[in-house]
Amino acid sequence: MNSEKVLSFFKEITKIPRESGHEEHIIAYLQKFAASHALECKTDDAGNVLIVKEAAPGYESVPVIVLQSHSDMVCEKNEGVQHDFRKDPIRYVIENGWMIAPDTTLGADCGIGMAAQLALLDSDMPCGKIECLFTTAEETGLDGAMALQPGFFSGKVLLNLDSEDEGEIFVGCAGGLDTTAEFHYKDEPVQEDFVMETVYVKDAMGGHSGDDINKGRANAVQLLGRFLYSIIDLDWQLISIDGGNKRNAIAREAKAVIAAEPDTLDIINERLEEYKEGVIEEYGAIEKDIKVGYAEGHSERETAIDEMTAWNLVTALCASPHGVLAMSQDIENFVETSTNLASVKMTEPGVIRIGSSQRSCVTAARRAAAAKMEACFVLAGAIVRHEGEYPGWAPAAESPVRDACVASYRKLFGIEPKVKAIHAGLECGLFTEKFPGLDMISFGPTLRGVHAPGERLDLASLDKFVALLVDLIVNYR
Repeated sequence: MNSEKVLSFFKEITKIPRESGHEEHIIAYLQKFAASHALECKTDDAGNVLIVKEAAPGYESVPVIVLQSHSDMVCEKNEGVQHDFRKDPIRYVIENGWMIAPDTTLGADCGIGMAAQLALLDSDMPCGKIECLFTTAEETGLDGAMALQPGFFSGKVLLNLDSEDEGEIFVGCAGGLDTTAEFHYKDEPVQEDFVMETVYVKDAMGGHSGDDINKGRANAVQLLGRFLYSIIDLDWQLISIDGGNKRNAIAREAKAVIAAEPDTLDIINERLEEYKEGVIEEYGAIEKDIKVGYAEGHSERETAIDEMTAWNLVTALCASPHGVLAMSQDIENFVETSTNLASVKMTEPGVIRIGSSQRSCVTAARRAAAAKMEACFVLAGAIVRHEGEYPGWAPAAESPVRDACVASYRKLFGIEPKVKAIHAGLECGLFTEKFPGLDMISFGPTLRGVHAPGERLDLASLDKFVALLVDLIVNYR
């Protein structure tokens, strides 16, 4: 087993549709792989797949190791890009040592973990029994992990392959909670002398709402809300609004169609130019490509959102918290609590839905963050609900597999790896509840820009990741 083999399997995976909630094609691929290799395979009602490879002769007494990744991916693309994630293969390039999807997400999160598992199952490496677990719908709420039944796997040592920084071994993570706010509006006629235009924020960096939340990146939904609030003293109507997408991604694009008299639009556009200068001043050191502007308006809707709902919505979007809420008092430079204002959508008549997610390794702080979001939108007249809560993963005082991985890394590369917790959510927290006594770590190659178009995999780090995985599997006792 080597990195070329792993990369070969990952290239196969990029051809298979695996959007969260639509993993049927990748599940069938895994089942077919197991059958062709004469390996034990089982699939539960949630689509979780377990493929088992028995121990090599002489390794029967080695502890069983579970290797785990998730089979779904975040499906994001740049505005105007023609790509159907339900059927089109991911288009990627290899440049300067990186594998990159220029216009979409690459799916290396967590496709590269899956590829490593398949390469291991395909190899003749001498090792103990391994159980390869592939869970579903991790990106939309850890649904597969939540549905796992006790006894689905037997191992007491688990390697989660869903981390994104080579040289770092993760032993803890944040838990999460989703909050949704809904405004119910009435349609009003657009005033006869009003004309439409679109105001927008686009081409922000975006990124992972856990890993990247502390990097000072712009949130397009928040910025659009701030601008709309800045013109709330003028006479205009809100026709439609749309921004962001996935709860676990920082919003990269947002737009609103508004209507006003031509003279008022001139004033709005002057204010927008001033606002753009402020955005560049605020984010210019980080956001090199962000655009704030206006264009000729058009909308499929022929009516406006009623004035009171529009006012309440804009006020709430402007007031809504986003970003880091608290840093850990115990772990240096570790985000303890955050919230992500993820999206605003008009997906059904009469309803505007705002999606957000809150993360914290402290349960009380996570729920307080969700309550803060709830209070903001309830005060504006929205209906709010919370769902999809999952626990954090607390670092263990004693961990033989952690110690073995650190020793292996030191032996292979001559330096100490960093052992740390991560603010992103991992399924390990759920595993601790369902499978008591598990000894777990998480590690992987270096990925950048996950959950956003331009996601990329560092191929040099892949070499080191595979070498570490092989050494750990072969020598673990």
